[in-house]
Amino acid sequence: MKKTQLLLLTKSIGLYLNVLSYIRPKQAVDLAYRLFSKPRRGRLYPERLPNFLQKAQTQKITLNQLEIQTYVWPGNDTRILLAHGWESNSARWSKLFRKINKTGATIMAIDAPGHGQSNGNEFTMLLYADILQQVAQSFQPTIIMGHSIGGSACVYSYHNYPNSYSQLQKMVVLGAPSEIKLLIDEYVRILSMNKRMARLLAKFFTTNFGIHIPEFTTAHFTSCFALKGLIAHDTTDPVVPFAEGQKLAKAWTSAQFITTENLGHSMHDEYLYDQITAFTTA
Repeated sequence: MKKTQLLLLTKSIGLYLNVLSYIRPKQAVDLAYRLFSKPRRGRLYPERLPNFLQKAQTQKITLNQLEIQTYVWPGNDTRILLAHGWESNSARWSKLFRKINKTGATIMAIDAPGHGQSNGNEFTMLLYADILQQVAQSFQPTIIMGHSIGGSACVYSYHNYPNSYSQLQKMVVLGAPSEIKLLIDEYVRILSMNKRMARLLAKFFTTNFGIHIPEFTTAHFTSCFALKGLIAHDTTDPVVPFAEGQKLAKAWTSAQFITTENLGHSMHDEYLYDQITAFTTA
């Protein structure tokens, strides 16, 4: 879809939601949430799996009425759990996998709801955190890594369910947002929602998930972590501003902060992955 067509589509959707908010506010906010939480990309198909995923032991586990695809590469007692980000899947770990697999660790990657080979039409950081917690109960990771919203979900999951992570020793967070409000505000901006719709959406999250968006920050959660951490963020990240990584690093005093340049949001880089691998084995 061309940029002009996409712009017209998003503005049309926003206009429709703005009008609907005065006529049928519940229908308007329900639709806005469905659009916000439904992934549009990131699927994987069995016939086109990357080679390293084909070699994994695969299993679908049922959690919260969802079938979550898992990939496991057995190894030693170091157990690493990988969580990708929004509209991505476990294939994003291919380059890092080649590094950490050489350490002999046991590695597990999961496809988030609505991504990869997992089913579902809804994806939020809160849902992802709950799923990570349930996976962690059985896998008992010693290290957990997350990219983008997957990193935020790792932070929140560990903060919210520490008893499920009794073996966890280290966490790696790549290009993750600190302020969840940032994501909501960007969604509101893209669709040109009016203030009424923005208020309805904020109230929806409070009513349905028990969170007050302005106060929901992963930096606040990490300020209590004694866990060893590694945070990496790129100065040119066009999706999650570099300042978000700085907030996490400032709050999480026991974490190492790595600044990268010109890697964008994906942050695929051999040298960075060498540093991450060294962190897992230190």
